[in-house]
Amino acid sequence: MLTLKLITEETDRVIRGLEKKHFKGAKEAIDEVLAVDKRRREAQQKLDANLSEAKKLAAQIGGLMKEGKKDEANAIKENVSKMKEANKQLEDTMNEAQEEMTRLLCQIPNIPYDEVPEGATAEDNHVVKSNQKECDGTDTVGNWTANPEIPTAKLPHWELAKKYNLIDFDLGVKITGAGFPVYIGKGAQLQRALINFFLDEARKSGYTEIMPPTVVNAASGYGTGQLPDKEGQMYHCEVDDFYLIPTAEVPVTNIYRDVILDEAQLPIKNCAYTECFRREAGSYGKDVRGLNRLHEFSKIEIVRIDKPEHSKESHKEMLEHVEGLLKKLELPYRILLLCGGDQSFTSSICYDFEVYSEAQKRWLEVSSVSNFDTYQANRLKCRYRRADNKKIELCHTLNGSALALPRIVAAILENNQTENGIKIPAALVPYTGFEIID
Repeated sequence: MLTLKLITEETDRVIRGLEKKHFKGAKEAIDEVLAVDKRRREAQQKLDANLSEAKKLAAQIGGLMKEGKKDEANAIKENVSKMKEANKQLEDTMNEAQEEMTRLLCQIPNIPYDEVPEGATAEDNHVVKSNQKECDGTDTVGNWTANPEIPTAKLPHWELAKKYNLIDFDLGVKITGAGFPVYIGKGAQLQRALINFFLDEARKSGYTEIMPPTVVNAASGYGTGQLPDKEGQMYHCEVDDFYLIPTAEVPVTNIYRDVILDEAQLPIKNCAYTECFRREAGSYGKDVRGLNRLHEFSKIEIVRIDKPEHSKESHKEMLEHVEGLLKKLELPYRILLLCGGDQSFTSSICYDFEVYSEAQKRWLEVSSVSNFDTYQANRLKCRYRRADNKKIELCHTLNGSALALPRIVAAILENNQTENGIKIPAALVPYTGFEIID
């Protein structure tokens, strides 16, 4: 969440940032936070004054008793007793104000960096790079032309999966429900090959592999911003009050909840493979067919904890890492800088990677790489101690998909289909053990 220091010292910038993110009632929300903070500070000032006065009065009681001025001493004791009652009320006021402040701050999103473009929807996102055509970084998705039509008809991945017996969507419905596919034979081998390939590439780039739980408590969901406003997107184990993770970002980032790191430890670079679970309530239609949107899917996540002055460089390195994966998989891709209105609740800046589906004639998102600045760290109380002055400051947190498997599998199947079968990208052959699916 936003720090109170930022809100009080740079109020106008915060309001402008929230407006760029199309957060309704930005000024009113910030004004309410400032009003609650004023109430808390006023109560604190009165409490401090009362405690100081009570201390002085208490010091007088002993002297008065020695002098035999018992009535005066008892009068002061009565006055101190009344002050204690007043102090209890002031403490209650402060605690109530603090709880109210936390509730309000949790409802306010992060503010975007200055370089984030204006815009309200995904159509306003900027295409900053593509291996399909030249772009200058200012083209919006709304005016972007996709790949030219391919004369040879292409089958969508759900038909290819059935043709080559790779994925059984109906069997998944039988066992669990829609959005829980069953991978079979070479489909399962391709899935496992991608997982191992992505993890190996992450380790080569200096990431430490983590194998975290896929079930977390509410404190972890709060720390990374999934709670309290995204409960409906997660599967909830009500008896134990646990949540199935929507991404490995949640458990891996929460490793550093309530931790003070040394500056020399930064940047911390972790990666993790997990199954991910998302309810995706209300999702339907052709855009969610097959592997396009699932309730359970495999994903490799990269997470960084860094100091503020280096986090933008970390973000750049993460973007280069994800782009390198798509290059090695020989997939048509583009990189989007998300506009303010299409950014997530917690991010300061986010780039999406999309691969092109030849059969569906559309782009499929396969990764989001975000810098959260101090927003998550403030919720997590993830801090570091500077080496020069020992001052303790909030860290920056970053994360990205490297990569999410369902749409990568879809793109590999659709883009690599030939008359003789589906060709496996050369980089994956050592992991699959076969060059073609036939």
